[in-house]
Amino acid sequence: MLATTQESIQIWSAFRALSDPLRLQILELLRSQELCVCELCEQLDVSQSKLSFHLKNLKEANLVNSRQQGRWIYYSLNLAQFVILEQYLAEYRRYSDILPARGCQ
Repeated sequence: MLATTQESIQIWSAFRALSDPLRLQILELLRSQELCVCELCEQLDVSQSKLSFHLKNLKEANLVNSRQQGRWIYYSLNLAQFVILEQYLAEYRRYSDILPARGCQ
């Protein structure tokens, strides 16, 4: 199944967002629970401005959801987007005639 232009842009955006080590750390922390910006700053030992930049990228890639409660913004994973990426990658595995040889590095 060929992705539409809009779907291709969404997939590209998500993979681009996943290419940064700090963003991967953020996602790992959000894997088990919703966290506020202050908790993420503390656990990652980064400034709020730096973290905000990376959270903005993750949010634009639709990988995280945010909600405001009082003065804090809480972030959680958008699992639906991860399902889309998983399905996209599975298409390559499912329909590929070429399988990697055993022992190839």
